[in-house]
Amino acid sequence: MKYNNVLRGRSVEVKNDDVNKALRKFKNKVQESGILQDLKEREHYVSKANKLRRAKSAGRMRWLKRLEAESLPKKLY
Repeated sequence: MKYNNVLRGRSVEVKNDDVNKALRKFKNKVQESGILQDLKEREHYVSKANKLRRAKSAGRMRWLKRLEAESLPKKLY
């Protein structure tokens, strides 16, 4: 079986034997593509009710964080 020089999927070329730099670039590519996040989400089945509950909880936490940032600082005495 002959292999083409075409690389499939995510790949990074190693230049000047600098594997660490290539590894950093590869990690960035994987992070930007969202492959790992997608795998984590598909690892277990999550029902619609749980998805809604998590989304609602995340929205509430964002709202509370924004309120805390906008409020006046507490008196320190």
